[in-house]
Amino acid sequence: MNLVERVKAILLTPKTEWRAIEPEPGDPAYLFTNYVAILAAIPAVCGFIGMTIAGRSAGGGLIAAVVYYVLTFVMVYVVALIADALAPTFGARKSHPNALKLVVYSMTPAWVAGVFSLIPSLAILVLLGWLYGLYLLWLGVPVLMKAPDEKSVPYTAAVAVCAIIVAIVFGWIVGEIFHVIA
Repeated sequence: MNLVERVKAILLTPKTEWRAIEPEPGDPAYLFTNYVAILAAIPAVCGFIGMTIAGRSAGGGLIAAVVYYVLTFVMVYVVALIADALAPTFGARKSHPNALKLVVYSMTPAWVAGVFSLIPSLAILVLLGWLYGLYLLWLGVPVLMKAPDEKSVPYTAAVAVCAIIVAIVFGWIVGEIFHVIA
């Protein structure tokens, strides 16, 4: 499936799309080069443009965009490792390829919503993308990780909390990097 069709399908018909995604291989090289690399560029590029328009330093904005972009790959991989490791705790099946697909495709609305970063005052709308991504994660957990229905909510919540912690740690790291540079 091509990128545009996958994005449309995961956003508009996620229940059907998770079933289509489930039998696909979860090859990290394919997912990262053909999906993450393209979609993660949306918030990075739009954030850079938005910060530049708002009068921030283009040099600092470019560094921030590049660091954000690179850390997105790391975060996706780390959260997939966590989702896979947590699977048995919630009666789900361990499968790193499926955990990676789950995290990658659940991030789609957050990356697409990154376009709102073009206008700094609208950047708060990116939060809606993150919330919809949480919903996608919840829908994908029983399909990809084979979690029992009664454990899908706590499993989703655990993965989401871990993702938030990873994001906070990465944010702290980026803050420290910029503190040293400044």
